[in-house]
Amino acid sequence: MARFAAGLCPAFAGSLWTEPAMPREAILSAEIPEPEEDRDLRPQRMADMVGQQEVIERLRIVVDAARKRSDTLGHILFDGPPGLGKTTFANCIPRELNVPLVTSSGPALKAPKDLIPYLTNLEPNSVLFIDEIHRMPKPVEEYLYTAMEDFRLDIVLGEGVNARTINLKLKPFTLIGATTRAGMLSSPLRDRFAVREHLGFYTVDELTEIVRRSAAKLSCNIAGDAAIEIARRSRGTPRIANHRLRWVRDYAEAKSSGQITVAVAQAALAMSGIDILGLDKQDRAYLETILRVFSGGPVGVDSVAHTMNLATDTLSDEVEPFLLRCELIVRSPRGRMLTSKAFEHLKAWGNK
Repeated sequence: MARFAAGLCPAFAGSLWTEPAMPREAILSAEIPEPEEDRDLRPQRMADMVGQQEVIERLRIVVDAARKRSDTLGHILFDGPPGLGKTTFANCIPRELNVPLVTSSGPALKAPKDLIPYLTNLEPNSVLFIDEIHRMPKPVEEYLYTAMEDFRLDIVLGEGVNARTINLKLKPFTLIGATTRAGMLSSPLRDRFAVREHLGFYTVDELTEIVRRSAAKLSCNIAGDAAIEIARRSRGTPRIANHRLRWVRDYAEAKSSGQITVAVAQAALAMSGIDILGLDKQDRAYLETILRVFSGGPVGVDSVAHTMNLATDTLSDEVEPFLLRCELIVRSPRGRMLTSKAFEHLKAWGNK
């Protein structure tokens, strides 16, 4: 194909189409690097997953229907905060269908030529997973339109009046996109996803079960009330729960007998500055700054950021979402304000 395109237009081979830098087998097995321990803790089938039961039930219907028809599964878009299982779903669905999985990420697809090797090497009915899909540049996003809808690539050769278009037929495939910011996707791309699922936060009971299962996989002995304690301080997010479980496990092995009791869990989390609500040191520093310097608000986030010597984006994107969800702050037209719950929490923490 590359020789054919170059023969029609020598400039084309260097501008849009390039031979894959990896062999076909390497492309099909390419995955985003991930800590080995994270992969070990991740469920392998949807039946093994805890939480998101409504999402799982809907996905089982479309997966079972596609499998019975021996047809291609419709394109799926997962959105929601980090750590809630978007990548886990993307890895489980191909296993349920017994089809190959090809993995990439939005930041890695900088130009259409980076996307073409993935699309042209797909096997029939296979799954292409693009993580952080909202970070793809606009030209790459537009290149997916016909690929998703008609399983076709429109390749333009030449320029101006001499330009011509080649229609390259693709094998039917399923695109699974994962994003933390669905609003950044264009409407034409969002509309091409047959299934759109938003992943919500987990309950304490669900996180407790995840902590228990992860502890078993990590071969660490944990008491039931210790699992609950870790779950309560994990912000409704399995990824955070697993990170905090590992820290508590290390603390128990270094400072205790290795048994994770509720006292050991509390001591370990207190040492890392994680309080009963799951707030860390930076979260409390944000609240304390508004209380101490600005008398509880209202105050603009820029003023708080300058006072704390942090970037405004760090506060608005990393710190504030959880504080808003916990009802510790409110955003008013005049700025950020602490709630009565925040005053009570800071007072309780200061008395410890």
